[in-house]
Amino acid sequence: MRRLLWLYRRCLRVHLRAVLEYRTGAILLAAAAVLTQLAGLIFLLTVFSHLPVLAGWKQWEVVCVYAMVITAEGVCSLLFEGTWHLASMINGGGLDYLLVRPMPVVLQLMSSAVGMNGLGNLTMGVVLLGAGLANVETDWTGLTVIWAFILFMSAILVRLGINLAARAASFWLLSPSSALAYATQALGDLARYPISVYGPHLQTVLTIVPVAFVRFFPAAYLFDRGPNGWLGAPTPMVAMACLLIGGLVFRAGVSRYESAGH
Repeated sequence: MRRLLWLYRRCLRVHLRAVLEYRTGAILLAAAAVLTQLAGLIFLLTVFSHLPVLAGWKQWEVVCVYAMVITAEGVCSLLFEGTWHLASMINGGGLDYLLVRPMPVVLQLMSSAVGMNGLGNLTMGVVLLGAGLANVETDWTGLTVIWAFILFMSAILVRLGINLAARAASFWLLSPSSALAYATQALGDLARYPISVYGPHLQTVLTIVPVAFVRFFPAAYLFDRGPNGWLGAPTPMVAMACLLIGGLVFRAGVSRYESAGH
């Protein structure tokens, strides 16, 4: 395990150095991500300038949910961006290179790219999360802080598992781009806000997928908001289930991969 982690860091470092060869482009990507999230934040604050409470949630509580979204996106883009390239690698036969190397294919894939937009998302997410947690009305005991950290890390793993499963569907779709991955990303964007503002059918979809465990349920559990806030407690188990399902789907896809030929 230590060797695999060492190899993973080395792969990320190589790709990061490659990206930073074009420093202006990398800076622009990170800055564009910051501006995009600022636009979303301005929209959110505009809503709260007219509504003091949104579906039972106060402004800083919703800011925390929003921050958890973009922080999870930032971590996944920065550390696991390679999964976005799986469809094109399958379609073009590039996955062959990964299959003959002495390192797990899934780890090679995840470390095969670095998304500099993730740096911008991560920076904005951490700043907003810190500001939000400092202003919410919650008794931050030592146990609460530890539990919040566990829920936050579990939420990131939920996102990673969902992403891996959605993008592994490319083994069956055989398209140079993964429509299912983009659809899952769009569902995740809906969970930037409390899912209680949506209808019951959409809430069910966001729970089953389960993008609501990336943001809403952990925050609802910590802030004691909504009748379903208790669903945030099993987020670590949901994270393990998502990673297991994502890994199984990916392994099943690799087992049927026959290369693209030339």
